[in-house]
Amino acid sequence: MASAAKPDLRPHNPNFSSGPCAKRPGFTLEALAGAHLGRSHRAAAPKARLNEVIIRSRAILGMPADWRLGIVPASDTGAVEMALWSLLGARPVDILAHESFSAGWANDIVKQLKLDDARVLTAPYGRLPDLAQVNPTHDLVLAWNGTTSGVRYEHADFIAAGRDGLVICDATSAAFAMELPWEKLDVVTWSWQKVLGGEAAHGMLALSPRAVERLLTYKPAWPLPKIFRLVSGGKLSEGIFKGETINTPSMLCAEDAVDGLRWAEQVGGLPGLIARCEASLAAVTGWVATSNWARFLAEVPAQRSCTSICLTIAAPWFTALEAARQAEAAKKMAVLLEKEGVAFDIAGYRDAPPGLRLWAGATVEPSDVAALLPWLDWAHDQIRTEMAGV
Repeated sequence: MASAAKPDLRPHNPNFSSGPCAKRPGFTLEALAGAHLGRSHRAAAPKARLNEVIIRSRAILGMPADWRLGIVPASDTGAVEMALWSLLGARPVDILAHESFSAGWANDIVKQLKLDDARVLTAPYGRLPDLAQVNPTHDLVLAWNGTTSGVRYEHADFIAAGRDGLVICDATSAAFAMELPWEKLDVVTWSWQKVLGGEAAHGMLALSPRAVERLLTYKPAWPLPKIFRLVSGGKLSEGIFKGETINTPSMLCAEDAVDGLRWAEQVGGLPGLIARCEASLAAVTGWVATSNWARFLAEVPAQRSCTSICLTIAAPWFTALEAARQAEAAKKMAVLLEKEGVAFDIAGYRDAPPGLRLWAGATVEPSDVAALLPWLDWAHDQIRTEMAGV
């Protein structure tokens, strides 16, 4: 078999990391010149900038008017943990675990909160759990898009419209890239550093009226850390949803988040963002269809993520290697591409099957994804020759 020639065309931006993700096209530090540095985040102008993040996010996502949205500490992880510790325990809970982050939420619910009536519905990387088992009388915890597996939910039909339980949805690699079924969800979380390429450490927490009602009528059996407290004196802390944060936020990161949201508006809002992500997925789909070695980790086409695109190596030489050497081979490909300066940080997640992971969120140009694909063929052939002697 002839080896692939070294390509001439390189991606303009080689940043394909799944987090922190690529900055929006054309970004420079001058975009942050208006940041309210050295000011109290509680002063009028800085608080207004934080609230601008909330207002613009709501508008772009098409969030229902009766939902609340706030900025919370510790990225998406903090937002999810805040929801789990504040809301769970009132009724049994189902957790859909099909990759590392959703499995992490399951671990926290079972081993940290120690809920005896928690039921974990699992699936291996590349698949979704048996959704027919979801009980509408239970609370439900899920990750809408598997950042480490490249598997997303294609619809929310498995969630009953007349459900009794709350649905807590980790949407960190889905928000701004996919349509979210707000009417079927009660808590939605994400972070700034994913689809819009913002900087880390801040999370977004969106609550439906049903979630707010739970907060006001249910008190968990365990103590809540200060940064998790959404209720004070029996009343919802409304300031959190108007730009008042529980702890001190970075005004530099807030300015960056606003810049990303303004860019999102310029490219057509949510439809434009989705179109960019889907164009990248379409380019990879066409390439995989003709590849003699690459396959999607996600087995069902409709469930393939348009942001975290996970690939496996299906070539005979690779599958003949021992598991440890398979992981070594995939890592060697990623290292080689980084050395060439054409793709940074595309090794598969450490707990996932050996392979590659390309971030194709909205800030990544689809043309850069297309330019990368011939380089994947080249890197594959280089490592095949090195490791298999073919």
